[in-house]
Amino acid sequence: MPKMKTHSGAKKRFKPTSGGTQIKRAKQNKNHILNKKTRERKRKLRQGDYVGPAQEKAVRTLLVAGGKPRAKTRTTRTGTVTLRKKKPRPEASAKDGGAK
Repeated sequence: MPKMKTHSGAKKRFKPTSGGTQIKRAKQNKNHILNKKTRERKRKLRQGDYVGPAQEKAVRTLLVAGGKPRAKTRTTRTGTVTLRKKKPRPEASAKDGGAK
């Protein structure tokens, strides 16, 4: 069976939070016909929102190919760097002078 691909439209519109528990999205109704919308309404539409529980499973399926979490990356001047989990420090042993 071929690999699942991430939906290209979904990856432009949605982003998981740092903890991965929720998915961020932009609010709708902010693209055109803005004359009749109040200043306050347009200001509130600038703020992001989270995907509701009814659609969250469908969005996750589109975002994460194969159901696996994405590797965390950081963009730098030289390119994109994949962040790795920190390795646990080894406990002090007798030869290091640590008391056990």
